[in-house]
Amino acid sequence: MVYLLLLLVPGGLVAAFAFVGYCFGTLGRIGLRQADRVVWLRVVAALMGAATALLYVWGLAHLVGAVMDAAENGADSAPLRPCRAPGREQRAQDPGSVDYTVRYLPIRFVCETGDGDSHVTDAVPDYLNPGVLGFALAGAGCAGAARLESRRPGPRATREPSH
Repeated sequence: MVYLLLLLVPGGLVAAFAFVGYCFGTLGRIGLRQADRVVWLRVVAALMGAATALLYVWGLAHLVGAVMDAAENGADSAPLRPCRAPGREQRAQDPGSVDYTVRYLPIRFVCETGDGDSHVTDAVPDYLNPGVLGFALAGAGCAGAARLESRRPGPRATREPSH
């Protein structure tokens, strides 16, 4: 499980850098003043994609830390450390957190108890999943708007002006 997490982190970073590279490459090639609405919508969509990827990687980093903490065996390992939370000590003790599950969409660390119950821990910050969803939807909206705008008839600023 840790290996999958460690593979997803570089993949997310590569995706973020690819999106940012597309943005600056496109604007550098066309120029800021010559870029029309379609180009700007595509650039903003790519920036939203980069923000989505970086925020997702940030969540994966939290998961890696929680998994590494849960995998350590020692005198202080029962109940699982990530399953302990202030105000929830009794829940982690009775009947005891015996295992955990990692969820990737939405990103979360789930502690499973001996009686079959489970609960989500605070290993991943609360803002992370809504942030990933918001950036992804904003990027998809900008990409969709760019597609609709590119199909609309009429002159564009990046093309030769009509006389």
